[in-house]
Amino acid sequence: MAQRKGCLIGCGVALVLGVGALVALLFGVGKLVDVADKTLLDPKVYEAVRVGDAESEVRAKLPSGDSFAKSILKDGGPAEPAGSTCAWYLSTAEGTDNDVLRLCFKDGKLVDKAEYRLK
Repeated sequence: MAQRKGCLIGCGVALVLGVGALVALLFGVGKLVDVADKTLLDPKVYEAVRVGDAESEVRAKLPSGDSFAKSILKDGGPAEPAGSTCAWYLSTAEGTDNDVLRLCFKDGKLVDKAEYRLK
């Protein structure tokens, strides 16, 4: 009887650990999808917007850019224009896995565009 009880406890522990691992995996995949939805930008959209365009019109074409990856994307880029608010994105172009596209806004206008390689 004791051997059977030990086997049941072992199976229960294995089941709980398996379910925990599955939940962690799903959470991780969800975070990756979330980052992709918020930080990937088609270079055609980047090229289409021009310095001087209204911020509201430009932002309507962009993903939110709000993710934990923002601080990573900021590293290695040119200095931000004084007093501006910037958004950073990864390019979706093939072969450009590390290309960052930065757009900066000030006083309701797009004031700067920068493209650089993530370090």
